[in-house]
Parts: sequence; C-alpha cells; structure tokens
Amino acid sequence: MVSTTSVLTPACAFVSAPPPHFAAALAPAVQEVPAGLEGQVVDEDAMLAKSDFAIKPADLIIVCKEVLGRGVGVKPGGEDDLASDFEFCAPFVGPIGKKQYLGALGTFKIPDAFPDSNPNYHFFRVDPFEPERVWFQTRKTGTNTGEFMKKPPTGKALVFPPEAYSIRFNEQGKVKEFTVGYPMDRRVGNTGGLGGAFGYFYGVGNPLPIPECKPYKMSWQFACLNWISRTTRRFQGVKVEE
Repeated sequence: MVSTTSVLTPACAFVSAPPPHFAAALAPAVQEVPAGLEGQVVDEDAMLAKSDFAIKPADLIIVCKEVLGRGVGVKPGGEDDLASDFEFCAPFVGPIGKKQYLGALGTFKIPDAFPDSNPNYHFFRVDPFEPERVWFQTRKTGTNTGEFMKKPPTGKALVFPPEAYSIRFNEQGKVKEFTVGYPMDRRVGNTGGLGGAFGYFYGVGNPLPIPECKPYKMSWQFACLNWISRTTRRFQGVKVEE
C-alpha cells in the first residue's frame, strides 16, 4: 500500500490571488449577445488584448504544450520548467510544493503500469481573467498491462471522465501552478467518476481505503434533506417524480 502521508493534504481552493487587472478588464469587455444574456458574457478577446502579461496568449499555449511534452517536471529535463515557488493541486491533494510533487509522482509509476496511456489533451485556451493561466481538458485512456503499486496487471482498459487541467506561468515562462484531475462529468467512463491518480487506483479495482478514492455517494444528511423536500412538496399538492 502506498504511503499517502506526504501527498494527502487538505484540498485546495483558489490558492493564488486574482491578477490586479481582473476587475478593470471585466467591466467594459462585454460583447453583443442574445437577449437575456446582456452583460453576462465577456468579450474574451478584448480582455486578453488588455493584458500586460509578458507572454501573449498564442505563445503561452505553445509554451504550455511544450511543458506538457516534458511531463510537467517528471521527464528528463522537465524539472527546469518548474518555478521555485511551484505548487501542485488536485481535488483531494494539495497544494503541495515542488519537492513533494516530484517525489509523489515517482511513487506511482503510471507510465509503466499503463504503457499505452493517452491523456488526449484538447481545448487549450488562455483564461481571460487570469492571462498567465492556460486551461485545457483531458479524456484519458489506458490499459493496465504492467505492475501497478506492486499488484499484477489486470488488463483493464480504463476510460476517464473529461477532466479540467490548468498551468499557471510566471513572466519567465516557468510553471507556478499545476492543477489536475477535476472531473467535469462523473457519469462518464469506468473510473467511478474519479480523475487523476485516484481514477487509476479505482479503475483497476485497488482503491486507497479512503472516501476520496471512491465514487461519489450521497451522504445520509443530504438524502434526508431530499426526503424532507419531497415530502413537503407532496403535502403542498405538488407532483414529485421519484
């Protein structure tokens, strides 16, 4: 069983302050939209054009893809891509620093266990609110044909849900923040709706013995609240679907 004491820290929220231009850029940058959405859809191009970040959006996406090609620090030569104040954050792990991040990923050896693993990166775009940040998505697939966490290969072919990733850069093009594994639709795939490393654990039938490494299950408190809501609506004469 892998030790999780070094990587499982309180889940993060937004760990970096919004850039100072955020409010100023948002107010005037609104494009023409259909009735009912006036003032609610921002003009992304106009906002990005006002950015004073050193690396322009098109170039930043290129830098992002190059960093991904070097494994975001885990492939030979890739560690130099990470800033000294680098942070990693996933839904239930982090934020953790550079040293912890590099040590944790070396433990899992996912490429050895899933040699055909493919993240299927797509939909790269620069965040108009945070022009130093590139968002992108994955549709990971992989077959467990190698030993994984000291367990023999299962031969299981995994299909992950769509996941949101992001990389935040500093002015020198170094990675300040890497966020991974945020499922966008937990109904998709066969990893229990889990992304990141936890999806691999659950997908091969060897989840870590913690709630975070299991599919979402409604709490009894939430189930009770739903029952009360349905019962109240019935008493009010409202037809409630089961």
